[in-house]
Amino acid sequence: MRKTIFEITKMDCPSEENLIRMKLDGISSIAHLDFDIPNRKLTVFHSGQMDQIEKSVLELNLGGKKISTEQTYQTEFKENADQKKLLWSVLAINFAFFLIEMTTGIISKSMGLVADSLDMLADSFVYGISLFAVGGTLIKKKRIAKLAGYLQITLAIIGFVEVLRRFFGHEELPDFSTMIIVSIFALMANGICLYMLQRSKSKEEAHMKASMIFTSNDVIINLGVMVAGLLVNWLQSSIPDLMIGTIVFVLVVQGAFRILKLSK
Repeated sequence: MRKTIFEITKMDCPSEENLIRMKLDGISSIAHLDFDIPNRKLTVFHSGQMDQIEKSVLELNLGGKKISTEQTYQTEFKENADQKKLLWSVLAINFAFFLIEMTTGIISKSMGLVADSLDMLADSFVYGISLFAVGGTLIKKKRIAKLAGYLQITLAIIGFVEVLRRFFGHEELPDFSTMIIVSIFALMANGICLYMLQRSKSKEEAHMKASMIFTSNDVIINLGVMVAGLLVNWLQSSIPDLMIGTIVFVLVVQGAFRILKLSK
């Protein structure tokens, strides 16, 4: 048995962890994967050569880099029995906030909230793929990934079209107070999700968890929508809302292409 450690610089949250798990699924030489999200490290326990493993990690374009490979005598690994339950909880929270933000975004005329809702939906897809395909074949997982990726791209394109329509049209200003209030709750939801998924870590790493949470893309997006809401009120212009919406739609499309790569 050998132990290879990778640095994954763009592994900001459990969504990237699930993408990596799906990518490496089916490589028979892998015995166990150990993720250290706060330190952005992945430890792969495997037998034989690791060329295929390294190639798969690099293909994800998450800033993967091999740090070291060494022999290990560890052959037993502790699995988290509550992992599936936690994934269901996180899936439920993300999907609930997708519905909340989509609804309030349409009512308040905020493209920032609509875009953020799609980001929540994207996370739900990743967790859902991991859950619904548990025990299934690699072909089944790839089919689900392809469906999820194309749906995300379709929704993002619709969002881009709506942004252009509002930019060249004469729409009412978004309700800045709704943007800020809903984003605060979404921020709290993201924090809870990330904490739940990392609670199996030792308490001594609590400061690491906090660092991870406040540097993750989801949190930055939530803060961006809040700032856009303040600027909408201050400038009496919908441009800040359209700008944050466009940025988030781009992130959603990037995430969709990552998922589609898994379906190849």
